Amino acid sequence: MEVQALTRNAHMSPKKMREVANTITGRKAADAVDLLTLIPRKSARLIVKTLKSAIANAENNNNVSADSLVVKYAIIEQGLVIKRFKAGARGTAKPRRKRMSHIRIVLSDNN
Repeated sequence: MEVQALTRNAHMSPKKMREVANTITGRKAADAVDLLTLIPRKSARLIVKTLKSAIANAENNNNVSADSLVVKYAIIEQGLVIKRFKAGARGTAKPRRKRMSHIRIVLSDNN
């Protein structure tokens, strides 16, 4: 059985998030939570919140124990892009793109 959790519009670029998300694919859910709490990055904190939500979804909605869950995949998708401008030389405007991302974590039991 597959269970998922989704966080939308996390204020961090997908490229930075994917570096951390690729480390937990294929691991047991409890081990992935422990690993993410040791990584000192903002992306790890955002991903661990989504992972804990997926574990809670499995326990409460589908009566699956957390010990049997494995991270099937963690997908980081491109979200909204906020476009801003910063003053440049000679009165010009330099564009700034503030990227957001969607975090999707899918857990499956070992069956």
